[in-house]
Amino acid sequence: TTSGDGFIADPGAQYASSAPQTIRITGTEKKDLEFVLTSIQGVVIRKVYSFSGNDYGIRLSQQLSSAGTAQLSGTLRLSLVNKVIAGSKEGRYEVYGPVTLADDKLSTVPVADLSKGAKSYDKQVAWTGFADKYFLNSVISKDASLAAVKISQLNSSLVESVITSPRFTLNPGQPVTVSYNIYFGPKDLEILKGQGNRLEEVIDFGWFSVLAKPLLYSLKFFNNYVGNYGLAIIVITIILKILFYPLTHTSYKSMKEMQKLQPKMQELKDKFKNDRDAMNREVMELYKAHKVNPLGGCLPMLVQIPVFFALYKALMFSIELRHAPFYFWIQDLSAKDPYYVTPLIMGATMFIQQKMTPTNMDPMQAKIMLMLPVVFTFMFLNFPSGLVLYWLVNNILTIAQQYYINRTVK
Repeated sequence: TTSGDGFIADPGAQYASSAPQTIRITGTEKKDLEFVLTSIQGVVIRKVYSFSGNDYGIRLSQQLSSAGTAQLSGTLRLSLVNKVIAGSKEGRYEVYGPVTLADDKLSTVPVADLSKGAKSYDKQVAWTGFADKYFLNSVISKDASLAAVKISQLNSSLVESVITSPRFTLNPGQPVTVSYNIYFGPKDLEILKGQGNRLEEVIDFGWFSVLAKPLLYSLKFFNNYVGNYGLAIIVITIILKILFYPLTHTSYKSMKEMQKLQPKMQELKDKFKNDRDAMNREVMELYKAHKVNPLGGCLPMLVQIPVFFALYKALMFSIELRHAPFYFWIQDLSAKDPYYVTPLIMGATMFIQQKMTPTNMDPMQAKIMLMLPVVFTFMFLNFPSGLVLYWLVNNILTIAQQYYINRTVK
């Protein structure tokens, strides 16, 4: 709805429209929906919504013209009201609530925080909206048409974003137009980017966005060939495993060599238990003599962590997986496995992987590490099955690689 200071005295005034009750458009077809209101000040407000059959974006143009003789000054206010669905919330793995790009910063506001007071933005507002995990309702500035936004909770089920235009003067015979772009649609990276004004930043890939975006594009690319997002995830997992094979091979080989030195290291610890400096010197000489790098097992793995987290982010919030079937009982890769089969198998493969991996830890630390598969299994029970599929396939490939290394490195 539209209201304003200086132009509309009655915020409840009804607009007139000659449009039919239903408008249907397909393909590249374009149609307009027009509403007209004449205020008691003699201001004619013409709101035109422009739709396209192949675009989620809507163009809103509000043209004001004065039929009187007086000069008027004021602002227009556009109200975006969103319904709060009971049970929905913003959490560690979910996004739900108002979001605004202003002053070159993205700001998200949990709905619960609005009960403490309204949130306002008045510096370089690019767009504002309301987002959940997969969809976004938003109003986007066009020609600096968003001067300020005030977000408040009307009641337990409604959140209102009041968008105020810059102040302008309306002279008789000189129409003024205030325009916006409106986007009500999926949080698809390519579609959002096409709307402009950095709307794609509503998808939060975190610190690893520079890697997550290419991985998401790769997911779409392979899906175009294999016709199944689950298979596309498997293809990406295999490719990543191949790319990192030299690093992981070096890592596991180094851990294997370190494990072979454990008896000699224990001898040195017993011999120099009262002289720590001497013990450290002897241990380093031992490493040098056997050409073993004590960090060789860690550094190659650390290089892979950003890629794993980036893929995790890409899969966690990818609308492409929404309602995308895999095979058998998994008919929605964005939802949890309804029978918890894949998380349980994933936990089992993680346990096998840890048992096969050489370790330099003491028995107590090793036992604690063996608890990780149990912890991860419980964590993954409610994760999207597409993400569990990635982790499961990665574990299976790691087991195969570790088996090969254990057979070849003596």
